[in-house]
Amino acid sequence: MEDLYVNFAVTISKLNKIIQRIKSLEISKYGLQPIHVSCCYYLSKNSSGLTAKELCELTIEDKAAISRALRTMQQKGYIEYDAHGRNEYAKLTKEGSKFADNINERIDSAVKAGSVNITDEERTFFYKFLLDISNNLINYYHYLLKNEDEKNE
Repeated sequence: MEDLYVNFAVTISKLNKIIQRIKSLEISKYGLQPIHVSCCYYLSKNSSGLTAKELCELTIEDKAAISRALRTMQQKGYIEYDAHGRNEYAKLTKEGSKFADNINERIDSAVKAGSVNITDEERTFFYKFLLDISNNLINYYHYLLKNEDEKNE
């Protein structure tokens, strides 16, 4: 019988760990950490900027970690803040945009390396299925939380 736990959970865990190691290796030369790769990526895709809360939602990181990451990026001159009402939007500076271009090239290289021997059609199905599984597990997690809350009432 197929061991679904190993095939899924352990493989996904290995995938996450190797992605973190690649991020760490690529970003360490800048004195930064893997979380900065994610922040840089999302900021480069949102020219009007993002709030810390929006980055938390996109990266699935906690607010303290994002705040530290943004502070470091600001100290290095990669981001600046633009206030809109009550919200502060982090935006890439000119230097930050150059940095983001470099990071995005490294991301593209990693994605290509991970996609060797996989057709475009296979990759499309894989990402579709992975997204479906992720959304299903998020729904299951919320279901568990709701049941836990109801038990505690």
